[in-house]
Amino acid sequence: MFKSNVGGFDRALRVVAGLVLLSMLFVYPDASWRYFALIGIVPLFTGLFGTCPLYSLFGMSTCPVSKS
Repeated sequence: MFKSNVGGFDRALRVVAGLVLLSMLFVYPDASWRYFALIGIVPLFTGLFGTCPLYSLFGMSTCPVSKS
C-alpha cells in the first residue's frame, strides 16, 4: 500500500521512542501534560509500518539502496 521509506535503525529508534512516550502516559498519571505523550503514537506507527508521510513529502528515504 505505502512505499517503505524508513530503514532498519530508523524503524527501531522510532518504535522505542514511541513506546517511551506512550509509557509516560501511564508512568505519570497525575501530570497535567501527560496527554501530550499520545504523540508517541506517530513514531510508533511509522516505525511499525515502515513508512513516514513526511519522508514521502520531502522525497527522503533511510532504506538501504537496493543493488539491482
